[in-house]
Amino acid sequence: MLEYEILGNSLQTWLISILFVLGAFVIVKLLSLLGRKVIQPFVTRTRTQVDDIIYYALDSPVKFAVMLLGIWIAIHKLVYPDDLVRYVDKTYRILIVLDITWVLARLSTALLQRYWGHHASGHVQKMMPVVRRTVLVLIWIVGVITALSNVGVDINALWGTLGIGGVALALAAQDTVKNILGAITIFTDKPFGIGDTINVNGMEGTVVDVGLRSTRILGYDRRITSVPNYKITDANIVNITSEPMRRAMVKVGVTYDTSAEKMRQALELLRGLPAQVKDVSDKPSDITAYFSAYADSALEITFYYYIEKQGDILGVTSAMNLAILAAFNGAGLQFAFPTRTVLVQDTKSSGDESSDAPAKSDKSDESDKPAKSDKSQA
Repeated sequence: MLEYEILGNSLQTWLISILFVLGAFVIVKLLSLLGRKVIQPFVTRTRTQVDDIIYYALDSPVKFAVMLLGIWIAIHKLVYPDDLVRYVDKTYRILIVLDITWVLARLSTALLQRYWGHHASGHVQKMMPVVRRTVLVLIWIVGVITALSNVGVDINALWGTLGIGGVALALAAQDTVKNILGAITIFTDKPFGIGDTINVNGMEGTVVDVGLRSTRILGYDRRITSVPNYKITDANIVNITSEPMRRAMVKVGVTYDTSAEKMRQALELLRGLPAQVKDVSDKPSDITAYFSAYADSALEITFYYYIEKQGDILGVTSAMNLAILAAFNGAGLQFAFPTRTVLVQDTKSSGDESSDAPAKSDKSDESDKPAKSDKSQA
């Protein structure tokens, strides 16, 4: 019965091939059990992280390689046409190179995450997602090209074809290419990182992700906005998180009847307020108060101070404004408000001139009238 042929191979040969596949499957299961029960607990207890990284990088690719080996031996136990043999061998060469690429990709990303993804202080490297994606893409591109070259594909001709196709693709996807280059620029130039609060052309928020196409910003209204990377690289970016302190400005107007002595007192009051408000720098070099202008309705004072990094911008600004209000009210300094003086011209003199003109006599008119006859009365 074992000599019975199926598709040109005896039943015995088919059974042996199937046993090789089952054996590879059993070995994979044993490796999983060994790793879960023995190897993983052992590498977890060691002080170094290198063995954990190596185990993570080799675990799945090694199991995949064992299955490839079992299937490859099983296939070569069978008899089939030479053309099919060549196709199978080429496929296996590609799969072996891709399996090695898989190991390198897992190993490199794990090493990056462990030794570059965290600062010495323990903080997470904010640009790690972008770096990880970039490294993975580069490794897999090299792996695929190597696999194709390993089976006899002309890489130069392939590059030429890709070059012609790349021109057409670049014309059709200009914005996508610009976004990818923008992501690379953000990574190399590092104007901000994930978690930083930035202001991009008036839009302010916290960066939650930097992708190959866009950067996602969480605004103060709790809405996420995706901004194309090329627009960010062309914009004016203010990294609010990296600033050591925030400068604030207040313009105060007092009434025009304020004396010079009172103005000096107002300036001294303003210079002393930063020491009284929490999270405001009280260094003399960080405090500026001066009589800046004769405005339309007020004598104007400009006051600059710096809010320290840990301070809440809105809360400190409100506290400083309240302190200014209390200090000026206590010193008797009057805040100015818009006023208008109306000048009324006296028109009495022009009216007097018209009254001095001589009046006309009506005697001439009366003499011109005919005299009444008194005959009827007689």
